[in-house]
Amino acid sequence: MIVGVPKEVKKQEYRVALTPAGAGMLRQQGHEVVVQAGAGAGSGFPDEEYAAAGAAVVGTAEAVWERAGMIVKVKEPVAEEFKLFRPGQIVFTYLHLAAAPELAKALMDANVTAIAYETIQLPNRSLPLLIPMSEVAGRMSVQEGAKYLEAFQGGRGVLLGGVPGVPPAEVIIIGGGIVGTNAAKMALGLGADVVVLEKSGERMRYLDDVFQGRLRTLTSNPHNIASAVRKADLLIGAVLVPGARAPRLVTEDMVKTMKKGAVIVDVAVDQGGSIETIDRATTHENPVYEKHGVIHYAVANMPGAVPRTSTLALTNVTIDYVMRLAAHGFAAAVAADPALALGVNVHQGAITHPQVAEAVGSPYVPLSLPR
Repeated sequence: MIVGVPKEVKKQEYRVALTPAGAGMLRQQGHEVVVQAGAGAGSGFPDEEYAAAGAAVVGTAEAVWERAGMIVKVKEPVAEEFKLFRPGQIVFTYLHLAAAPELAKALMDANVTAIAYETIQLPNRSLPLLIPMSEVAGRMSVQEGAKYLEAFQGGRGVLLGGVPGVPPAEVIIIGGGIVGTNAAKMALGLGADVVVLEKSGERMRYLDDVFQGRLRTLTSNPHNIASAVRKADLLIGAVLVPGARAPRLVTEDMVKTMKKGAVIVDVAVDQGGSIETIDRATTHENPVYEKHGVIHYAVANMPGAVPRTSTLALTNVTIDYVMRLAAHGFAAAVAADPALALGVNVHQGAITHPQVAEAVGSPYVPLSLPR
């Protein structure tokens, strides 16, 4: 198989979907690898390293898309890439189609097979290709939130951990999954007062045990969310429903009750956002906006700010799936791995993931593979 790695085109996205080491592994299997010049530069991987690993380095994205049977990316294709789709081509990347119906339509119209990192799901319900970026985003949510609490950034002028004689900031985290756990870890490490709202009693017991009672847990319901939001200096949205649009848990009326200069970081913005006043995604270039006196941070590709760490963490977990798809082809690889099958969002012109279909308003067509 020919595996193609185009340069990411989303604004200020410096990650790359394949490292030179990964390219070398594919070459050892006998596959061709085509990499767009400069694709790895933002993560510290120069073209020379790809060439040394046996990859062909080409000058344009068009050359990559034209030659490759499978395209591996980090972020979802944007409008300028739609014209590059080819029938029967595999696109393997984060897709987040629930928040991008126009992309879903383009993939269907082009008869592309689209596999989403974020919906590959193991029998224990974990999301192995989402976990590393959720870890990065969860930790960054506190790092960025602490920055925008500074007065010259428009925030309340609160130090997250306080100092002796002065109370720490109140950090409210909605969702106790991977993002929420990593956000809690960072916030506690900085000395903040941390509350996690979570629906699952089992997960709350886990968090209480792991953090040895250093954070408080609350059952996530509208009453508790409203009460917690009022107290927040930093509010972190950390809710995920695989394949579906994020539920709106924090209403605009709740945001209006927040302290002036408080900060909201919604990690779920790439799935539509879980906070009602997050009405648009922002970029690393212009990451925040103010609404009702509250600073809103809504960057949809947070891990792109730390591309070296993020690329290595992501490719550590994607390379095995890339190699299996290349070695066995789509049908055989998916038939052999139910977790990978759950990653298939679009195939043969139809939406093949039920939550994605519901979110984009298209019929759901169960994945059918040749026997």
